[in-house]
Amino acid sequence: MALFLTHITARAQRRVLSWMHIIETIEHFELKSSCRSTSNSPFPHKPRHPERSEKPLYWQLHLPLPLYLPLRTLPRSPNIKLIDKPLIRQINQLEASIIMSLRINDLAPDFTAETTQGTIHFHEWIGDKWAVLFSHPKDFTPVCTTELGAVASLESQFAQRGAKVIGLSVDPVEDHLKWEADIKEVSGSAVNFPMIGDPELKVAKLYDMLPADSGETSAGRTPAHNAPVRTVFVVGPDKRIKLMMMYPMTTGRNFDEIIRVLDSMQLTAKHRIATPADWKQGEDVIITGAVSNEEADKIFPGYKTVKPYLRTTSQPQ
Repeated sequence: MALFLTHITARAQRRVLSWMHIIETIEHFELKSSCRSTSNSPFPHKPRHPERSEKPLYWQLHLPLPLYLPLRTLPRSPNIKLIDKPLIRQINQLEASIIMSLRINDLAPDFTAETTQGTIHFHEWIGDKWAVLFSHPKDFTPVCTTELGAVASLESQFAQRGAKVIGLSVDPVEDHLKWEADIKEVSGSAVNFPMIGDPELKVAKLYDMLPADSGETSAGRTPAHNAPVRTVFVVGPDKRIKLMMMYPMTTGRNFDEIIRVLDSMQLTAKHRIATPADWKQGEDVIITGAVSNEEADKIFPGYKTVKPYLRTTSQPQ
């Protein structure tokens, strides 16, 4: 087996590794089975394959900015040297553990998917709006039925805030369309936003809700198999993740809280402020530490100093 560098493809995007992270981790391995001992070698152990270089893997492959993919998924490049299988396993394990580990302010992975309202390209669909992506482990599940009904009833409130909502469930679009009738019957609100069909688990894996080894189909999988697919992502107009919230299957999500957080994020994106615990629209806010007292006198006249590090003021308009 070998590892090989390729250009970014739709499949490769799901497997991109952190460059510095991979280098540091590979350097931590001593590459015992793939380097030879020399007088200046950083790895002085006895070589197993003397014909191979003692340099770390990323030096061997001459990669200025590597994207590592297992050779089993792509054609082999003749320019890549073979590396021992134990090291390959270590690299693949590392890859599986860090790939697409999403964090706040990361670029939201883009994707193309079928939905109940046709094919979408996620970033294009967001446009210059905010987006709320919320996922479900299976169609026709009781808690998720009530959640989708709640979002349907709140959709106009999201729209007033310049936010679009989109659901995802690990089942085909055809099942979603049948489910929508139940949702309307239970909640009294029609589902007018798109729902992504993810029967091949591609988006669930892309967004790190399911591990890479979860298979290639939703067929035969129960809600328990897909339990982590209960995450809310809020994505800003800059296509970066602003919020991630994960819920257990037995606890329904509070979408009023998501609207509250959306209000806070939109307000703090415009002003140099933060919002305190349990803040609601119209209540006092916190002046950030980046604002000096002199600036605060001009920007927030009449602000209150609770502690030297905690200054409050009325919510700016």
